[in-house]
Amino acid sequence: MITERDTRSEAQAIPVDLIHISNPRARSPRAFDELVASIASVGLKRPITVAARSSTEGSRYDLVCGQGRLEAFRELGQTTIPAVIVEADPEQLQIMSLVENLARRQHHALDLLHDIQGMRERGHSEADIARKTGLTGEYVRGVLRLITKSETRLLTAVEKGTIPVSIAVDIALAADTDTQRVLQEAYEKNLLRGHKLMAAKRLVEQRRRKRGYEGERDRGARARPLSLNALVRTYQQDTEKKRLLVRRAQATRDRLVFVLEALRALMADASFAALLTAERIETLPRSLTERLRAREGA
Repeated sequence: MITERDTRSEAQAIPVDLIHISNPRARSPRAFDELVASIASVGLKRPITVAARSSTEGSRYDLVCGQGRLEAFRELGQTTIPAVIVEADPEQLQIMSLVENLARRQHHALDLLHDIQGMRERGHSEADIARKTGLTGEYVRGVLRLITKSETRLLTAVEKGTIPVSIAVDIALAADTDTQRVLQEAYEKNLLRGHKLMAAKRLVEQRRRKRGYEGERDRGARARPLSLNALVRTYQQDTEKKRLLVRRAQATRDRLVFVLEALRALMADASFAALLTAERIETLPRSLTERLRAREGA
């Protein structure tokens, strides 16, 4: 893929009327007004990026990155704008535009989804998209599922900003729509977030698989629909179970330390050692011996 470092990196003044926005994106009116005000007061902080395009009418350019800045210049009545010119064919241009959007701290989630979908429609495999964009294969697969499986509820939530695209992708990878619905509800109601939400998702899927295996012996059994309360309760029960295991492990460790200290004190007693020798039971299990030596070394 061609980047700015492979071509001319110095910005040039390009007439704004010669720049074509091949993939326009919707902009927030408030954010756009703030951008216009910023450029009007302090000027352009970073040039836009364009790709040179041959035309019978002379020099023409396709926008790679900087739609908001370009539109702000037009709004301010400017006739030219500083731009870095790159050379790329239409396919490279699309990929460069996508990578530029991914590199921005804030980008429209739906733009990302549809850009990835566009690459898939032009014949790129999931592996190709992941390699060219720097995303994981699982993430790309989830994005494509959001689009191709018509996950309307999740897409609407992403568009409204109630769910980040990364969370929507994780939810979309759930085994069924019932689980997806409950996971989304748990996130939106702030009951389960981040790793807790994904842990709950894994638990639900594990239990569904287990019931599926057991249900092979009873074809007439039907699983009850998953509810939000059941999801949260499942996560809380699993969390409490793990806490109990940790407490038991700590208690066992404390008892073992006590036994080792007691044995170490006894083995250091000459009378006790002589008694063990007389009774021919002076040896200890290997694991205890090794632990004793380790504690003495510490």
